Amino acid sequence: MKTQRPEVAGLGEVLWDLLEQGRKLGGAPANFAYFASQLGARAMLVSRVGQDELGDETLRRLGDLGLGADAVTRDPEHETGKASVAVDAAGVPRFVIHEPAAWDFIAAPEGALDRLGKADAVCFGTLGRRHPVARASIRAMVESTPAAALRVFDINLRPPFYTAEVITEGLGLANVLKINEDELKVVSEIYGLAGDEVDRLRGLRDQFGLRLVAMTKGGEGSLIVADDQVSRHPGIPTEVKDTVGAGDAFAAALVMGLLRGGDLEALHARAARLASYVCSQAGATPPLPAELVAEWG
Repeated sequence: MKTQRPEVAGLGEVLWDLLEQGRKLGGAPANFAYFASQLGARAMLVSRVGQDELGDETLRRLGDLGLGADAVTRDPEHETGKASVAVDAAGVPRFVIHEPAAWDFIAAPEGALDRLGKADAVCFGTLGRRHPVARASIRAMVESTPAAALRVFDINLRPPFYTAEVITEGLGLANVLKINEDELKVVSEIYGLAGDEVDRLRGLRDQFGLRLVAMTKGGEGSLIVADDQVSRHPGIPTEVKDTVGAGDAFAAALVMGLLRGGDLEALHARAARLASYVCSQAGATPPLPAELVAEWG
């Protein structure tokens, strides 16, 4: 059980979600780092932004969120990342992600590498690794973490920015996988997984030597498969504003719970409550109410 403040990092894209109601800072690793910091981690985002107005605004916004920008480098040639987002009637977002972006050329400054060498957990996905430069950099960063660290692959598939090769490399780097039900269908086809959801998640766990696999299922709840336990949560009825950031909140809650130890069912329930709250709010990084934060005290 981790008693001191954990060292946690999100590795990869930071971008602006261009929503109908305005632009909001996003990107799964940035969202993950924000929620981890709110739940008590000393969290770091390793990313890259342009030498442009949106890059300046990104750094200001990260400061407002309580995240330092020491590991967010500036790119003189490429623009800060952007994603056009349309939210359907069920609150589910559809993304058009612009390329190239500064985060495609991510490089970790020396200070960030020092912290990664002592990290308790890192989280990365596929989108942040769509470009060969970023892919190599993130691989090196993940491999620089201690052997005991949680290496969380939040697969986060965004067509057309992934390949079977990128997924396989990510699974090989990870010891924890977070996936959703649609992504499980894609991965099941790639690896020939059969059976029900638990069978397929166990197949992934066993094939890649993972400690734990967690799957979110939208309004139908979530499922966690560990070495000796299967935990199911039915979900929480929620008036959904949008689901942007909810999966990242779930991933952060999962990490913080695993680092602090305790009962898997209780951890799962807290993660579900956090994700439900995020769904009830607009944007990816809403302020968290004190009662939710207190659950992680």
